[in-house]
Amino acid sequence: MSNVAELLRELVAINSISSVSNRPVIDFVKTQLSWPVTEFTYRDADGVEKVNCVFGPCDARLALVCHTDTVPFDEKLPARSDGEKVWGRGSCDTKGFLAAAIGALNSGDTGRNVSLVLTADEEIGCVGAKHLLARRAISPRFAIVGEPTSLQPIRAGKGYALAEVIVAGREAHSAFPVLGVSAISRAARLIQRIEEFGRELEQQTDSSFDPAFTTINIGQISGGTAKNIIPGECRFLVEWRPIPSQEPRDVADTLTNIVGDLGFVEVRRAERGFATPGESRLVELLEKEAGRSAGAVSFGTEAPQLAALGAETVVFGPGSMSVAHTSGEFAPVAELQRCSAILRKVIAELVGDNASTK
Repeated sequence: MSNVAELLRELVAINSISSVSNRPVIDFVKTQLSWPVTEFTYRDADGVEKVNCVFGPCDARLALVCHTDTVPFDEKLPARSDGEKVWGRGSCDTKGFLAAAIGALNSGDTGRNVSLVLTADEEIGCVGAKHLLARRAISPRFAIVGEPTSLQPIRAGKGYALAEVIVAGREAHSAFPVLGVSAISRAARLIQRIEEFGRELEQQTDSSFDPAFTTINIGQISGGTAKNIIPGECRFLVEWRPIPSQEPRDVADTLTNIVGDLGFVEVRRAERGFATPGESRLVELLEKEAGRSAGAVSFGTEAPQLAALGAETVVFGPGSMSVAHTSGEFAPVAELQRCSAILRKVIAELVGDNASTK
């Protein structure tokens, strides 16, 4: 088998942006890992086949979980390696973890109670993982979700929620403003009230995170039809990232109360965070092998779906999120090799032939 760096270069060379099928990645992994395979396929809104795939038993004690899709990229920047780094879209987010996992699972001493779970459409809302959750397709006791964490174990993450606020007004000629009601002016006042609510959320904290509270962001706004028409409608997107102890729908309910009869709130996503206890066997093992204390992140991952399946879940992998989704994305070869070695040790401790049942 190719070494981990070469394996990653081959994986990165496969185009698996979220708008196309991830089948080529699945087929490539099949050439590298001769394990029993279970597929859970679906078609996206455009009719494109997507594949969630489990190598090994669906009820394995430990699942190594990795999404196969990437965000779009410049095809003039091909996959390459200079010996110290592997460059290309997906190299750290998160095909680097996949290459390291394949290397660990092919080491020959993994035992029989581990699986590799490959998902689709993580980059557009963890869609594949949600399909697995809805079907209760897997039931791991422990799960390592691959993401670029610079080999720091991540035991907690914020949730993710998104809503569109549609504000109603009444159109009129701008020369006669008394005949109309500006939806944009109404939206401006509502946004001010939502920002005040955001400051109230800062009172409920979780010191694991920075910032330590649920954050709110109004990232997009649109409204009106012409400069000389009183706008009859205005829309804006509200995103919030709740700390694990907070139910995402609580913010949605407050938004609905703030908007009142000025419009309505359409909730698009409402996913809670996750928090695995620091005394978890998996957390302790990864801290020991990586030589770093577990932390928390505010960006989204598939960990909440794994936690909802009952797994003690940790996010972990080579590379840094600071270079993910950029034209200069890369994964350090040294981290790839170390990640593979750490995964081998964790597998041996948790599910190997001599593993403890704790």
